[in-house]
Amino acid sequence: MATYQEFIQQNEDRDGVRFSWNVWPSSRLEATRMVVPLGCLYTPLKERPDLPPIQYDPILCTRPTCRAILNPFCQIDYRARMWACNFCFQRNPFPPQYAAISEQHQPAEIIPQFSTLEYTITRASCSPPIFLIVLDTCMEEEDLQALKESLQMSLSLLPPNALIGLITYGKMVQVHELGSEGVSKSYVFRGTKDLNAKQIQDMLGIGKGASQPQQNRGGPQNPQAQQLPSNRFLQPVHKCDMSLTDLLGELQRDPWPVAQGKRPLRSTGVALSIAVGLLECTFPNTGARVMLFTGGSCTQGPGMVVGDELKHPIRSHHDIEKDNCKYMKKAMKHYESLANRAANNGHVIDLYSCALDQTGLHEMKFCPKYTGGHMVMGDSFNTSLFKQTFQRVFSKDSKGEFKMAFGASVEVKCSREVKVSGAMGPLVSLGVKGPSVSDTEIGLGGTCQWKLCSLYPNTTLGLFFEVVNQHNAPIPQGGRGYVQFITQYQHSSGQRRVRVTTIARNWADASTSLQHISAGFDQESAAVLMGRIAVYRAETDDGPDVLRWLDRMLIRLCQKFGEYNKDDPNSFRFSENFSLYPQFMFHLRRSQFLQVFNNSPDETSYYRHMLNTEDLTQSLIMIQPILYAYSFHGPPEPVLLDSSSITADRILLMDTFFQIVIYHGETIYEWRKQGYHDLPEYENFKQLLQAPVDDAQEILQTRFPMPRYIVTEWDGSQARFLLSKVNPSQTHNNMYGFGQDSGAPVLTDDVSLQVFMDHLKKLAASSSS
Repeated sequence: MATYQEFIQQNEDRDGVRFSWNVWPSSRLEATRMVVPLGCLYTPLKERPDLPPIQYDPILCTRPTCRAILNPFCQIDYRARMWACNFCFQRNPFPPQYAAISEQHQPAEIIPQFSTLEYTITRASCSPPIFLIVLDTCMEEEDLQALKESLQMSLSLLPPNALIGLITYGKMVQVHELGSEGVSKSYVFRGTKDLNAKQIQDMLGIGKGASQPQQNRGGPQNPQAQQLPSNRFLQPVHKCDMSLTDLLGELQRDPWPVAQGKRPLRSTGVALSIAVGLLECTFPNTGARVMLFTGGSCTQGPGMVVGDELKHPIRSHHDIEKDNCKYMKKAMKHYESLANRAANNGHVIDLYSCALDQTGLHEMKFCPKYTGGHMVMGDSFNTSLFKQTFQRVFSKDSKGEFKMAFGASVEVKCSREVKVSGAMGPLVSLGVKGPSVSDTEIGLGGTCQWKLCSLYPNTTLGLFFEVVNQHNAPIPQGGRGYVQFITQYQHSSGQRRVRVTTIARNWADASTSLQHISAGFDQESAAVLMGRIAVYRAETDDGPDVLRWLDRMLIRLCQKFGEYNKDDPNSFRFSENFSLYPQFMFHLRRSQFLQVFNNSPDETSYYRHMLNTEDLTQSLIMIQPILYAYSFHGPPEPVLLDSSSITADRILLMDTFFQIVIYHGETIYEWRKQGYHDLPEYENFKQLLQAPVDDAQEILQTRFPMPRYIVTEWDGSQARFLLSKVNPSQTHNNMYGFGQDSGAPVLTDDVSLQVFMDHLKKLAASSSS
């Protein structure tokens, strides 16, 4: 029998699913006592090179309230050509094309290793993706130049049939015509007045006929679609490649003068509103991306986040706490309504924000959050961090197709004993009630279907379940609970696809078999799910309340699953698969997701957005960064994220997901300063210096968005990135008790992991708590 660890890993590789509990408590009462909710991290488009390409439609259960899809857990009656649904037990006949079915001749959907399958719907028509660029022209000359070059480069990466459009904005908003040869024409809008889709339609002269071909996609209508007036603004790349390249090349900075002590007038809110409106009235319910590039905050019109006077700084966390933000709530309302409109039409909004000050990501966060768009944050468009990140947006898979999908929906079906409480991730609710919907909501609940306007291979949803089986109605021995995820999406090639994942888990009675349930605990998945719930709470609750809630949950988990004698903290023991969980919680409490000190509201929104969308491995790195040590004593090795790991004769490489930090210890730094690595007899020192750089490059080449790369040394100002993350086991209060080589003290009043654990054991073992 494989260990639970292997079982969990196999499930993740095969189905992209990680459950917090892999044996389920068999009653509602016991499930509430488990402390960590029953939930899973699900990556719908997890890359699976071995999936067979299936070119027919899935078979559905005939019961109208069920409609689950045939899967390996269904019982098959080969003689009668029938199958029994494992969700509602309905017996269904196989369709005529399955006449040859037998135990030797099975279709892929009932073979056990294909608990995940992908169907290509051949009937559905293909539609090309649409990219609408919304470009801020109020930035510095070199930034604008670098951005124009990045955009010109991206044109060569788009499929030739993709439609593309361009809107530029500063004080005014310009919608550029791409169909006119030789003459560049644009429609200019005032940046202070918001317009609805109908007004935009009339002003741009798009007319009613525009949406006609979209209603009846494919077929003979298509040639006519190219002649329609609506397509002056959205043209196929192969038609307007040259003219758009020239147009971008000629773009100038916003011509409106900016007085001393003032910010430029920037109409981000209106520009985004026009982009959403333009797509709304020309291509509803079609895969499209609005790509917003901004180099500063919106200073006029709807969506304004700060006034144009430089003497009034943009809001900080302190201002938000004191409710001292003049524009914030109104701006949030504006961007949230735009995000909802875009999500309703299946359109994605990406935010690329590069500036040294805040640009208002905090107010605009709903756009990527509801539509599954990218949120990228940097200092300048002229950095490799932005340029390489932007190039990766268009990365392709082994078949040369984009790693982005459009217009997806995820549906969850559960067996009778479980219901779905809600989901967390870059999605909106489709408000579909059904037998699988729980009354208890965690995250976005009250529905069993969600819409994701965009999906990538790493997009990961947090889904939460409630056991509804009553305590006095036991589930028969050996019974299993089932969950089925049905993801429909438009592949980047234009095809409609359906990916179906069905999973089964055993039930156990917690009153008699608690050890079975605890053996199936997945501490990594639980830590990430709790991190998502904490961040979700932090959006509405006060920071200290969220920390108190996390602490309470951790103490209760220790009391339930730890082994200890009452009132004897030293006797406390945790089994191996729980042992890292308190450590994850310790780092989560200290992380930038919950501690806003020293971060701007924009940064906090950016960090939280990433935790809400990334997969398990990347999320764990965000919660508890990885630290590697390089020294002359042996090969590179992972070391504890602790101040004792910072020694003079080591080079450290820390990966926090957002930053890659290379840190040279005092001795290494001195040797390097004296140029030893340039001398032939110190070749091994040169190799030691190079090793972490090579490893860092490997991470930098694949991660999206590209992390910030920091090389620092003992006593360097940038060493703060490392010192703020390590567990402060040595501080200025206790540094004198240690030997010479015992690590670097961290100047902080934070408690160390050791103190945290001692306190936790004391509270867990206490008979009064």
